[in-house]
Amino acid sequence: MNADSRSGPDSLVSAAEIARLAGVTRAAVSNWRKRHADFPTPAGGGAGTALFALPEVHAWLDRHRKGDDVSGEVLVWQALRGAYGDDMARGLADVSELFTTGSSEALDNGLRSLVEDLAAQSSPAEVVAGLTERFIDSAGRAGSEQVPTPRLTRAVRHFAGAVSGTVFDPACGIGSLLLALGEGPGAVLAGQDVDPSAARLAEARAGLAGRTDVTIRVGDSLREDRWPELQAALVVCDPPANVPDWGREDLLLDARWQLGVPTRAESELAWLQHCYAHLAPGGRAILVMPASVAYRNAARRIRAELVRRGILTQLVALPAGMVAAHAQSVHLWLLRRPSSPDDDAVSSVRMVDLTANDPEGPFEPTADQVVDVPLIDLLDETVDLTPTPHVVACRTDHLAEYLSTREALVSRLHELLSLLPPLTSGPGSLDGVAVKVAELARAGLVEVTEGEVVSTSDQLDTDYLHGFLRGAANTRRATSASGSFRADVRGSRVPRMSIDDQRLYGAAFRALEEFERRVKELTELSDRAASLARDGLTGGTLRPETGR
Repeated sequence: MNADSRSGPDSLVSAAEIARLAGVTRAAVSNWRKRHADFPTPAGGGAGTALFALPEVHAWLDRHRKGDDVSGEVLVWQALRGAYGDDMARGLADVSELFTTGSSEALDNGLRSLVEDLAAQSSPAEVVAGLTERFIDSAGRAGSEQVPTPRLTRAVRHFAGAVSGTVFDPACGIGSLLLALGEGPGAVLAGQDVDPSAARLAEARAGLAGRTDVTIRVGDSLREDRWPELQAALVVCDPPANVPDWGREDLLLDARWQLGVPTRAESELAWLQHCYAHLAPGGRAILVMPASVAYRNAARRIRAELVRRGILTQLVALPAGMVAAHAQSVHLWLLRRPSSPDDDAVSSVRMVDLTANDPEGPFEPTADQVVDVPLIDLLDETVDLTPTPHVVACRTDHLAEYLSTREALVSRLHELLSLLPPLTSGPGSLDGVAVKVAELARAGLVEVTEGEVVSTSDQLDTDYLHGFLRGAANTRRATSASGSFRADVRGSRVPRMSIDDQRLYGAAFRALEEFERRVKELTELSDRAASLARDGLTGGTLRPETGR
């Protein structure tokens, strides 16, 4: 290995990065950790996300001569990249087809030989699993941006809970969510995807895992639903986001839009209603959504219908870093179809805020990360369903904060009365005995830097200077006829007076500055008190005192 390419002593790497470094599979790294007592111990991370010191890893690999030979999986991956370029989903589908059917005309003899040799060392299922892991990790490859990351798959599986019956994914891609959620007893899996290669790979992955109850169909689910009669116990979907050309003009009269026709900018809500249309009575859906769907104005009416009809049961704000395409948080929307027209069991929406958690988990929220918000409280003018503000508002002790803020207001009011300096009648205009700042600067009595004037003499009080420079007369002098303000204060004037009088004026100006600062604080406190009172009164946590 080239020591010059190695990172500094503080670098930490994951097991996946060690696998790429050594040119082996993740399973190989896992075996090394189990079989070699001297394998580096984790230097960071959690139980499921161990991180290792890179210098120790390099030393161990050199000592055991690991990574000197390129693994078979790496050779196959490199050959696929050479043959398929960025269209690796098609390449993996062709490899999977070789294992499931025994033939694949798309693979040339050299690539086929590499694939069969690799399978002979482990199994076809392990080969496809390893190559698929590399595909998921290869951000930027064609199609990989729509493949859920392992951490997102784990989060969806956690909140989906126990699964049985038919599981449907109308945008299944290579089948990651569908296969992860269809492990329950009696589960039957159905999927659809617009990409034929992804659909082939999804079905092949299921077959190699021993699943015979999986059917994947090809087509655009919104424009050409290949499962028109399907009613599922669970629908799971990570739909393509921000797709304006989702077919709105052709689908205006579609029966799926029970909650309203989504705008061109709200493709995610078209997918949501498509998923809901495929739910059996009592069925559930869980969708991955951009955070903006919870608050965008264009989606307000459909959000209101979701809440009003008791369809939305839970909304989860996940940590940032759950998806490969960007670093923003995404939300999980959990829906249910009522078992009957009279089923109105939903009276609140559970809001879960996991944005402060590690993206690797855990995903089980603590008590202070959850709040059940009554439906009526969500049906305001904005119908903002973002979990974080609702959870934060629930944690606020309105009474304690209101009383504390009110007490601070009363204290500030008393302080203000003492801050205003006592003043008396003055001598009138002081312009006749004034001197320009420029003259004071030439005399070496002041320094002017970036519009600031500072006394350099014990015969000039700085607070006295600042006070007069902020006066109305000097502000007018610094303003041009067009109304623009000139930053140069050299033309400003201050009156001549003894140092004792200067200090008297300086003390008065200091008191006024403190008064102005406290007034700003008072304004902020006033806004806070009014907000707490209004939110508490309207939210039911406060009420007016009786007899007042």
